[in-house]
Amino acid sequence: MIEGIDPTKIPRHVGCVMDGNGRWAEQFGLARTEGHAAGEQALLDTVYGALDLGISWLTVYAFSTENWRRPSDEVRFLMNFNRGLLRRRRDELNDLGVRIRFIGRRNWRVPRSVLREMDRAEALTEANSTLTLTMAFNYGGRAEIVDAVRDIVAEGYRPSQVSDAVIASHLYQPEMPDPDLVIRTSGEYRISNFLLWQLAYSELVFVDEYWPDFRREHLFEAVRLYQGRSRRYGGVKEQRNR
Repeated sequence: MIEGIDPTKIPRHVGCVMDGNGRWAEQFGLARTEGHAAGEQALLDTVYGALDLGISWLTVYAFSTENWRRPSDEVRFLMNFNRGLLRRRRDELNDLGVRIRFIGRRNWRVPRSVLREMDRAEALTEANSTLTLTMAFNYGGRAEIVDAVRDIVAEGYRPSQVSDAVIASHLYQPEMPDPDLVIRTSGEYRISNFLLWQLAYSELVFVDEYWPDFRREHLFEAVRLYQGRSRRYGGVKEQRNR
């Protein structure tokens, strides 16, 4: 048992906005790309922490639709880095029982070599059930909603037939539960187009550490904060008569 954490109240799904790689590198006089490379260990340690806690779903923001606006050499590095990360780590994650999934636009700008590695990682880990690691890659929350609406229109739904459930069933990964807890690193207080539909009632925790410095202990502390909150989903807690 991890100190201060109630094992009966573990969040089922945790999301992470992995922010601050470039600023972490700059504070050491390094190229921004070095920060992205350093973030690999943070990701792996967070996965191990999620496994320690018994979290079932972990979704990380790996590359957004807005990240294409970054300098071309940084974008090129990120494409190659994510492709290499999958090659380096998929066997380790598979041995841990981790199922790898991706959400985002696969038919827009992503190099074929990266798509191939994504497909291989998904196929290798398809039968795993200990933890689902979803990588939001070439992902934007608004783009996901737009794509869902386009599919709904294309399927001929009448306006009166469109509901929350219908929209949810057309998202990139319909079986993924809404995140209970979303963590953002680097001291920023934004959600930055991450899981806009799904985080309607998520608990948000913002930490000051840049992503390369994030470790499982930070995840544990975020879960402690989560467990100390009252989740009412728009209602009120019942009060006993006095």
